[in-house]
Amino acid sequence: MAKSAFRRQSAGDRTFDLVNIALVTVILLVVLFPLWFVVIASISDPMKVAGGKILFLPSGINIQGYRMVFRDSNILNGYRNTLLYTALGTSINIVLTVCAAYPLSRKDWVGRGFFMAILMITMFFSGGLIPTYLIMSAAGLVNTIWAMVIPGAVSVYNTVVMRTYFTNSIPLEIQEAAMADGASNISLLLRIVLPLSKPILAVISLFYGVVHWNAFFNALIYLSRSTLYPLQLVLRTILIQNQVSQDMVGEVDTLANRVMMAEIIKYALIIVSTLPMMAFYPFLQRYFIKGVMIGAVKG
Repeated sequence: MAKSAFRRQSAGDRTFDLVNIALVTVILLVVLFPLWFVVIASISDPMKVAGGKILFLPSGINIQGYRMVFRDSNILNGYRNTLLYTALGTSINIVLTVCAAYPLSRKDWVGRGFFMAILMITMFFSGGLIPTYLIMSAAGLVNTIWAMVIPGAVSVYNTVVMRTYFTNSIPLEIQEAAMADGASNISLLLRIVLPLSKPILAVISLFYGVVHWNAFFNALIYLSRSTLYPLQLVLRTILIQNQVSQDMVGEVDTLANRVMMAEIIKYALIIVSTLPMMAFYPFLQRYFIKGVMIGAVKG
């Protein structure tokens, strides 16, 4: 049926479709190739990787890099910290964002315009790094796990997106019927609004989760204890400062072999650090598509 529809198109339309397909295919290959190269380099012979002999397919399968990564205590500790920061931070983000977005979505709240304007101002102006650090230090949050989850506890952009969903996607008649039956605002939120808001909750959770998983700047500023470092800060130290732990390459004899093993470890680290988010995204993809269409023009 698709072929017959394709034949019914004019020559110009068919040419346009073929050009689009070719262009999208090229873009897809350009985007996927670096990731594919990192994958095959992480499981290939370090000698061939260092010699530039790996291009499209792995050669000399070698998983020693992954063994060394998971043997390093700093990597495992960073992994645990990142999982904790992501889970705790995302939970706090969702609770506070819902608490901010729901009142702003209620048309019967007289002061919602004023508070919405105050929130919007923070999207254009901030207090700056030094005042923020002084506040964090005075609150005793420096060198604690709270330094990773409190500063970005609420995103104004995500609050506006969630408020828009509550306003446009939750029928007002349902809310009025629940209020007529004696439901309080808390009951209305927990029993009516949130069960009907699974798509936006999944999308906002994904947004917050990715930010927490990739976060390293707050750790760089507020954390000096290595036991609290997230995985991304450990990865940054290895990739940028070229500091591979002695525990990871201690068994390698010569300097040349140590350098090659360090390169293979870096590729393995990139895969290890990105795999959880890549594995988690497909389960939220259908909700993500619904969420990004909020505010779109409907026919």
